[in-house]
Amino acid sequence: MTPAHFTFSSAFMLGLMGLAFHRTHLLSALLCLEGMMLALFLALSLWALQLGATGPTTSPLLLLAFSACEASAGLALLVATARTHGTDHLQSLNLLQC
Repeated sequence: MTPAHFTFSSAFMLGLMGLAFHRTHLLSALLCLEGMMLALFLALSLWALQLGATGPTTSPLLLLAFSACEASAGLALLVATARTHGTDHLQSLNLLQC
C-alpha cells in the first residue's frame, strides 16, 4: 500500500469513525460526512490521474457536485432543526414528534 492510498483510506476511516462514535451534534455528523466525501474525491482524482485516460476524469467532478448538493441540503436541515427544536443535538430529535 502506497502512502497516498494509506492517507486516503485512513482519512475515510477517521470520518466514518467520527460519524459512528461522535453523534452529539448534527453539525459534527455533517462535518464527518464532508470529510468522507473529500477523501473519496481525492482518491478518485488520484486514480483518474494514474490511469491516464480521459473517460474517468469526470467522476471526481460529479462526486464533488453531489457533495456540494449534500452539504447544502444538510445545512438547510441544520437550520430547520435549530429553528424548530432550538438545538442541534441529535438526542433531542425524535421522528415520532415531527
